[in-house]
Amino acid sequence: MIPLFPADDPCPVCRKCCLDSFGEHAVHCKELPGFKYRHDLVRDVLYDVLKRAGISAKKEAPVNFLTDPLEGRSTLWPVDILVFGWEGGKHACVDLTGVSPLVGLRDHGFVTGQAITKAEAGKVAKHEKACIENQHVFIPFAFDTFGALASDAVRFLKRVQQVVSSNTAHVKGQNFVFSRVGFAIQKEVAAQLVTRLPAI
Repeated sequence: MIPLFPADDPCPVCRKCCLDSFGEHAVHCKELPGFKYRHDLVRDVLYDVLKRAGISAKKEAPVNFLTDPLEGRSTLWPVDILVFGWEGGKHACVDLTGVSPLVGLRDHGFVTGQAITKAEAGKVAKHEKACIENQHVFIPFAFDTFGALASDAVRFLKRVQQVVSSNTAHVKGQNFVFSRVGFAIQKEVAAQLVTRLPAI
């Protein structure tokens, strides 16, 4: 609740909306450089965590079944992170999505966890069936700009942390999994705010 922006000034990035003094628009503005940067930064940090834990994974891995159900096979795209042999010998498709819990706040009020729960359910509805049909596990990794993680993301990181714990006796080494992901989320939020600060 620290006023950062002059109220009603146009957003210098998207130029479609007016900034509010507390940064609500700045945090969930979908225009570059903030929105894509947020997703990619958290993805890159998560991939690095997996590598350091000794978990075999590939970033931006091509698969031939992830599509937009409304558009069909013309929209094939890679999975954010493919984790090899994650569950019962099956590879896991980890799909990241970041949302702002402030979206729709004026219309519906604030409910803790509502935004990430909705984002997680949307990802499951979109991709889980295709993954199962192709002998893969689907893991939606939903997070919000306050640093909250959806239930599937928490379960995934807890298992990664167990792998880390089995490889190190140091408590600090065991805690770095959640810490690094949380710091990445904070860093991208700061970047979105700074990008929209008025020039001095």
